[in-house]
Amino acid sequence: MDVRVKRRLRLRPATTRDQPLLERWSFQPHVEAASPNTSCSSRLEQPPGWRQRFIGELDRHPIGYIQLTEPARENRGASWAEEGDARRNIDLWIGEPGYLGQGYGSTMLQLALAHCFSDLRITTVWLDPPADNHHAHRFCERLGFRFIEQRRLGESHSRSYCMERRDWLG
Repeated sequence: MDVRVKRRLRLRPATTRDQPLLERWSFQPHVEAASPNTSCSSRLEQPPGWRQRFIGELDRHPIGYIQLTEPARENRGASWAEEGDARRNIDLWIGEPGYLGQGYGSTMLQLALAHCFSDLRITTVWLDPPADNHHAHRFCERLGFRFIEQRRLGESHSRSYCMERRDWLG
């Protein structure tokens, strides 16, 4: 998905050449707050078929990361597996601190939503920010995601937000 929009922002597939960049970003305090369980050591090896990874670039300068997953294939037996192929999850962060608060995360998320919903089988897209990341909660709500529930993911607690296709189109 090499999509360009206003602000000269695009998403391009992440490659193993991006590994040092993701390692550096993963130690930024704002990234650790957004993704406390971030492990970049295995992030960019050949992804399984249920995961897509992208780098957000502004004028070809990397500024952020997005991962799209198919949770039914990633977490067989999880409570959301009953949705089958109809659900996608998104993990997103701006890696470069100087690009925070300027709308680039919103634009990256809009590009990711367009990519997800271009597959007509997809009916919902989910974000699961940490329960204590209130900035991320406001981000989700501002972009039209609905809060569904608080849940435990591994060792951390998160808040689950959902965007349904009909809401995205509306």
